Amino acid sequence: MIERTVHPYNLQKALEQVVSNKGSAGVDGIKTAQLKMLFPQLKPQLLEAIRKGNYHPQPILGVEIPKGNGKVRLLGVPNTTERVLQQAVSQVIAPLFEPEFSHNSFGFRPNKNARQAVGQARDYIHQGLNYIVDTDLKNFFDEVDHCLLLNLVYRKVKCKTTMRLIRKWLRVPIQINGKLQRRRKGVPQGSPLSPLLSNILLHELDKEMTRRQLKFVRYADDFSIYCKSENQAKATAKVIAKFLKTKLKLTINEEKSGIRRPVNFTILGFGFVSTYKKGSKNDYQLAVADKAWKKLKERLKSISRKTVPVKLEERIAKIKEVQRGWLNYFRGTSIMGKLRDLDGWLRNRLRYCIWHDWKKPERKRKNLIRLGVDQGHAYAFSRTRKGGWAIAQSPILSTTITLKRLKQRSYQSLTDVYIKLNPSLCEPPST
Repeated sequence: MIERTVHPYNLQKALEQVVSNKGSAGVDGIKTAQLKMLFPQLKPQLLEAIRKGNYHPQPILGVEIPKGNGKVRLLGVPNTTERVLQQAVSQVIAPLFEPEFSHNSFGFRPNKNARQAVGQARDYIHQGLNYIVDTDLKNFFDEVDHCLLLNLVYRKVKCKTTMRLIRKWLRVPIQINGKLQRRRKGVPQGSPLSPLLSNILLHELDKEMTRRQLKFVRYADDFSIYCKSENQAKATAKVIAKFLKTKLKLTINEEKSGIRRPVNFTILGFGFVSTYKKGSKNDYQLAVADKAWKKLKERLKSISRKTVPVKLEERIAKIKEVQRGWLNYFRGTSIMGKLRDLDGWLRNRLRYCIWHDWKKPERKRKNLIRLGVDQGHAYAFSRTRKGGWAIAQSPILSTTITLKRLKQRSYQSLTDVYIKLNPSLCEPPST
């Protein structure tokens, strides 16, 4: 197996995957953009060390990223060269496990995605399974038991060298604020191998739920179970919590878990809104969850912050990237009204950025004249004592920095992009 892992074709495929994933550098400072040039030089030494058994991975870099609840999540970022090796191992061992994985597991698997998971959840709800055991695992990636995980991997991977590599990557210390910390449990988020390893461990949970003939949806460490009655849901929640604790050594986050009804349940950014019709109590349509709206607004706010010294074209380009990803993910939902409100708010923020960039009153006066304002009003507006946000929302800028002029600078509104992605939602009803 190790020979298949270090085969030139497999390594090249892994290298291309790591480069395309981008991501930040590890403790050695080598970025993914430098990999194509540097990896061929480093490869002979790495492969020789692996074959002789004296390969030692460098510490992973601990990076804290903010979470939506004000807390932070710790990511473990391996060096880019080691990410290539981990990707190469993942490519070889994944086909051994993939055929056995449950069809209700959707996270980090070929030909599976989050929208399919949401669609499966909606199908269960439409079948009348309206009592949902919503389960959140407490610090899953930090709590994975190494011995248990390695035993599960060893069922399929009999190659000692490959197993030794995986164990070393699991046990490698993490560097946080320049200090090394030992790791005796957990799978580092940020590693190309961690999604596969998490699926291998949680496949044991999938097998238990399948054995009990439960209807469930799992995406990585997020899973939900769909029941017909509240009593069934309560009994199921107790049984699964006990299995997780005794067999997989994992605990449930009680604050985020519970038994939900469809209108109070969210999955992967989606919520459910009742479209009650006579004769049917189980009709629900997908909606964007409040948390997803909040995240979108926060991202747009950070891009359009006036104090960030960025050109207007760069701001608009970043906004387009966010638009494409977010709107494509939530396509098919009825969100035009909220998008129009968000568009107006975002355009005012861009106007505020432009007004702030003009800085001095005389420059503001000249630019207003160029935009068609007569000299008297241009002078008065440029000397106004109103705050920048008030100016952005006033006729001073809305009649000069118009939507048409913003479009000339390649700006696209959220509603325009959404209409292109969902033309059927915007067609007039047939007569």
